Amino acid sequence: MTITQLKYVLAVAEYKNFTQAAEHSFVTQPTLSMQIQKLEEELEVTIFNRKKKPIQLTPIGEKIIQQARLIVDESERINDIVDQQKGFIGGEFKLGIIPTIMPTLLPIFLKNFLKKYPKVKLIIEELTTEEIIKKLSEGHLDVGIAATPLENEAIKERPIYYEPFIGFVSSEHRLFNKPNISEEDLDIDDVLLLEEGHCFKNSVINICQNKNTIDNNHFQLESGNIYTLVKLSKEGLGMTLIPYLHSLELPEQDKQYLKEFSNSVPAREVSIIYHKSQLKMQLIEALKTTIDGVIRGAISFHDVKIISPLNKKSVEI
Repeated sequence: MTITQLKYVLAVAEYKNFTQAAEHSFVTQPTLSMQIQKLEEELEVTIFNRKKKPIQLTPIGEKIIQQARLIVDESERINDIVDQQKGFIGGEFKLGIIPTIMPTLLPIFLKNFLKKYPKVKLIIEELTTEEIIKKLSEGHLDVGIAATPLENEAIKERPIYYEPFIGFVSSEHRLFNKPNISEEDLDIDDVLLLEEGHCFKNSVINICQNKNTIDNNHFQLESGNIYTLVKLSKEGLGMTLIPYLHSLELPEQDKQYLKEFSNSVPAREVSIIYHKSQLKMQLIEALKTTIDGVIRGAISFHDVKIISPLNKKSVEI
């Protein structure tokens, strides 16, 4: 049994196709098939049901895959240990960021990170929280940036900042003439929301919990883009809540519609997240340090109340 054979097995399990697995492993299909067959003969088991289309794991194959992933990860940890000993920060680093954070956070830290760590090949994807967790678990991402807490035992969370919510209220809305708004002012039937799959939507719903409908002729809409919600709000179709960093990106003429919360400010916790078996800790530390160094100047709110995207619990800080 070799590490290479285990990597081939993991590739076939992922792509469910020997040809695609070979292409992504940079070997010929006959070579990959032969090595997997040798492993099966050595273990005296069948790992894959080749009669199924696409290829499926056998029951024993499922267990072998779980162990193979652990073994391959641990073997790669040796390189990580050597890199840390040498103080080397470089190589490929795969980062996933949720859509409501990507457009505002990335411009703040990316240039600084690339300048400080020129040997890092940063690969960035915009993904939902569920997609990030899945890819972290499968080893296809090194780290993610998402709203937390996630309540996932396999995922480590390291908060990097707390981002307040800001109301965006059109001139036709019932709250426009108020200097500030509060959670008690909000009604879920009165708020434009992001579509399903965005944890920011869940956070907004949690803020609006247990509010009664005040207008039976309300207009309901869900969108995949925060700036779409802002435009619809300006047209008088409702109000919306946006993350603080998004509010900084608005044109000056639109900032008249922004309403801060009075007293305790609802906010979301934003964290760097990674799988508990993650190897590239020196790169994760570099990313966190870079973001820490620039984000404090962008967000200066105090007395914020963290709203969990997954439940109705909140934490005062």
